[in-house]
Amino acid sequence: MNARVMNVKVAGTAGSDSRPAAPVDPAPPHIAARGVAVDFRIEERRQRVLNDINLIVPKGSFVSLIGPSGCGKSTLLKVMAGLIAPSEGDMRVAGLSPQEAVKARLIGLVFQEATLLPWKNALENAAFLLMTADETIKRREAFERAAAMLRLVGLDDADKKMPSQLSGGMRQRVAIARALALNPEVLLMDEPFGALDAITREEMSECLLDIWERTGKTVVLVTHSIDEAVFLSREVHVMGTGPARIIETLPISLPHPRTEDSYADPAFAAAENRLRGLLIESHRRRRP
Repeated sequence: MNARVMNVKVAGTAGSDSRPAAPVDPAPPHIAARGVAVDFRIEERRQRVLNDINLIVPKGSFVSLIGPSGCGKSTLLKVMAGLIAPSEGDMRVAGLSPQEAVKARLIGLVFQEATLLPWKNALENAAFLLMTADETIKRREAFERAAAMLRLVGLDDADKKMPSQLSGGMRQRVAIARALALNPEVLLMDEPFGALDAITREEMSECLLDIWERTGKTVVLVTHSIDEAVFLSREVHVMGTGPARIIETLPISLPHPRTEDSYADPAFAAAENRLRGLLIESHRRRRP
């Protein structure tokens, strides 16, 4: 949620200074998009994929991006990750360009497919990005950090298993551990649970929420699941098309910690209904 500045009155005795305390400046946004647009060239024709994206993500927040297929959610995430340069506007991560943030190892990225190396075990896969990004790190140190991340995602007993011996959910846990081994400030996730069955998906959501609460990372999640977005997020940004843009930002008022009981909270149903209505309206606008 956006930080708010509050003036707090200090109680005092007679003759004491009871003036309001000076406001505390809010922390700068961890991720900031200002007027970001992305154009792709298709058959000598320019097509606008994102248009005038303005987005603020405070440090330590968990936010989700939802919207119809093809509305630019993954493209926006790739701009944050430095994989696509904006055609217009400015994107900043921790005050840096995304490319600079990547070089500083401030960004971790998790895709829908775990893309583990099949000839390496879970521990070796979890350590792979760290050893690639930091040639000075010793193998033992990299493996110790990777092992700690496997414990964090609940796979401390699976470190010697090969990818072929792991379930889909377990492979995604290794992929998350691999990203976390870099110790990034920001974790960007593009439909990481999309290929999983419903029960495994819920288990992974609980695992991700636990990781976020323990580490305080800033997390941006792309998802098609309304339930997932509401359960996990502090804010949900709804994207629409014609042109592709953010049409509404919805704060999620569910208290923490969030558990299975959160699904029965009236605030959950209210947020879910609002988001569903926005998505239905967005789909209607796409029809010719």
